[in-house]
Amino acid sequence: MIGASARLLRLLSLLSSRPSWTCGELAERMEVTDRTVRRDIARLRELGYTVDSEAGPWGGYRLRAGSRVPPLILDDEEALAVAVGLREAALSDALGGDQAALSALLKLRQVLPRRIADRLGELDDAFVRLPGADGAQIRPGLLLELAVACRQGERARLSYTDGEGRATVRDVDPYRLVHTGRRWYFVARDVSRAQWRTFRADRVDRLQPTGHPADLTDPPDPALLVSRNIANGPYPLSATVRLPLPLDQALRIIPATVGTHRPDGPNATLVDIGGPDPDGLARYLLGLATPLRVLAPESVRQALIRRTRELLDAHG
Repeated sequence: MIGASARLLRLLSLLSSRPSWTCGELAERMEVTDRTVRRDIARLRELGYTVDSEAGPWGGYRLRAGSRVPPLILDDEEALAVAVGLREAALSDALGGDQAALSALLKLRQVLPRRIADRLGELDDAFVRLPGADGAQIRPGLLLELAVACRQGERARLSYTDGEGRATVRDVDPYRLVHTGRRWYFVARDVSRAQWRTFRADRVDRLQPTGHPADLTDPPDPALLVSRNIANGPYPLSATVRLPLPLDQALRIIPATVGTHRPDGPNATLVDIGGPDPDGLARYLLGLATPLRVLAPESVRQALIRRTRELLDAHG
C-alpha cells in the first residue's frame, strides 16, 4: 500500500493524462477503494486543484484549470521538454524580452533530477545556433550561472573579454541580469573600483563564486544603468535633442537603448544620444521623421540643417 502523499501524486498524474476518469477506473489503476478515491479527490480540491465531478454511470472526474497555479506533476520527458522550451524562450526573446522564461527555468533546474539535468546539459552541447545580426551568442548554461549568482548574493570572480579583445579578471558582486531584446547584460559591482558596472553576458568567460558575501549597498536601477551605458556607449560625440512629445511617446521613437531620456515638462522630452560624428548623428535624427530640435552641440545642429537642405534640393 503506497502512502497518502504518493497516492495523491499518482492520482494527479492520472487525472492529467486524459480528459476524464470514472471513480471505478481510478480505483482500479491505483488499487484502492472507490471511497479512497473520493477522499483523495477532496484533498486535491483543498490543495487548489479544480476537479469537476459528474454523477451517473457515465460520469466521473475531470481536472480543469483553476484560479491559481497548483503544483504540477511532470514525467521525465515532459520536464525535459519544458526545460528546453524555457531555455529557448530565454535566449530568443520569444516572450517579448521579459525574464519570466529565465526565472521559470532557474526554478525548474533547481529541482530537476540529476538524470534529466544531465540530458539537458547534453542538449546544450549538441545545439548550434547561427549568430544573429550582431553575432552575439551566450551558452545556456552560462546564462543560468549568472542568474544563480544574482540570486545567491555571493561575491564572484569574473573572467571577461571586452569589445577590444582584452581579457580581465576581477571580483564582482552580482546583482541583476537585464535583457534588452537583443542581448543579455550582467549588472554587478566592481569591487576594486567600487563602481556599478554592466557587462555583456556573451563576453563573460567564467564566473566563479568566492565564498564571500556580496556588498549590495545602495544598488542602482539595473535597467536604467544598462540603458544609459548602451545609449552613451564608447561614442566620441553626444547630442541633446528635444522632442515635443511626452516621455512614453518619445521612448517609442527613440528606444531607451539608443538614448537617455528625461521629461521636459508634461509634453516634451530631452534625449541624449551618442554617435560617431555630427554627420552620422544628423542622418539618424533625420531618419526619425519626427519634429525635433537639436539643443547641443552646434556641429550636430548645422549638420542636420545641411542634410535637410540637401534633401529638399534633391526633390526640387
